[in-house]
Amino acid sequence: MNQRIVITLLGIFVFKMAVGQTVTLPESKINKELVAILDTIHQEDQKYREQSDPLEKKYGWDSKEVQDLWKIINERDSINLIKVEKILAEYGWLGSDIVGEVGNKTLFLVIQHANLETQVKYLPMIKEAVKNGKAKGSYLASLEDRVLLRQGEKQIYGSQLEGDYKTKLWVLKPMIDPDHVDQRRAEVGLEPIAEYLKFFEVTWDVEQFKKRMEEYDAKKKSK
Repeated sequence: MNQRIVITLLGIFVFKMAVGQTVTLPESKINKELVAILDTIHQEDQKYREQSDPLEKKYGWDSKEVQDLWKIINERDSINLIKVEKILAEYGWLGSDIVGEVGNKTLFLVIQHANLETQVKYLPMIKEAVKNGKAKGSYLASLEDRVLLRQGEKQIYGSQLEGDYKTKLWVLKPMIDPDHVDQRRAEVGLEPIAEYLKFFEVTWDVEQFKKRMEEYDAKKKSK
């Protein structure tokens, strides 16, 4: 699921992604200083998260080792957010034509990993960025899902899962209208839900999920 992106500066910026796609950007539009800053932020955002999966498998999700790692991740996220908010305040949401694919994705990742108040604050900006072609629809979908869940609502696109500490398996978080989720996902450039869930070793069973949502709704009403 992780993509490694190599950035080469040779008069032009050439981005070679894991899928083999090559995008050439005119040097005149690229802000080299911001590209460098966001590249560093991206590394800080990802390098500790990449350690979480091996640690979880070795020690367990609720282990001290994993909890200590997430303390570091949260500290780094706070530092990264200060830097990204400064950029957004000065420039607004920057497209890949200015900061490259990595830089553009980094703006999203840092907001995605922030607290709810920050996510709500920047949700309109990301919506506008998607409208103007400065951000991917999939970024907006993921952020919208996370905000809704944190507000006690159901997600729309099925981008968010959680770990079940008893079974050690991933579980799709509450979602509206599961019968039409693939239609909604396609509209924002996401793959079908069944294909997405394969990365988490989860088999998509819409009837089983609907049953679970009925139980979820019943518990919520009884509270």
